[in-house]
Amino acid sequence: MTYQDRILSCNDCGQSFTFSADDQSYHAEKGYTNEPKRCPSCRGAKRGQRNDDGFGRDGREMHPVVCAECGTNTTVPFRPRGDRPVYCSDCFRRQGTSAGTGRF
Repeated sequence: MTYQDRILSCNDCGQSFTFSADDQSYHAEKGYTNEPKRCPSCRGAKRGQRNDDGFGRDGREMHPVVCAECGTNTTVPFRPRGDRPVYCSDCFRRQGTSAGTGRF
């Protein structure tokens, strides 16, 4: 199928944006049936909002913690119970490799 650039209007800001032929082809390959409703900048802002509302990139609720190893403030995708140490991602990786936990 041959696609042509189309001009759409953003539902959020009302600005016109181009839904390029390449983007249309990509959407078709992925099986998307709806055309985009937001311009690229509003999509990015919306995506940023989702990440700032206490939920991670995959939509899981994130909980603030202090790393038991280095003291860094971080977030984790589970509610810490308090009976076990919680690590930032860097320290967690080091714990898994140096301690030989055999978890994976």
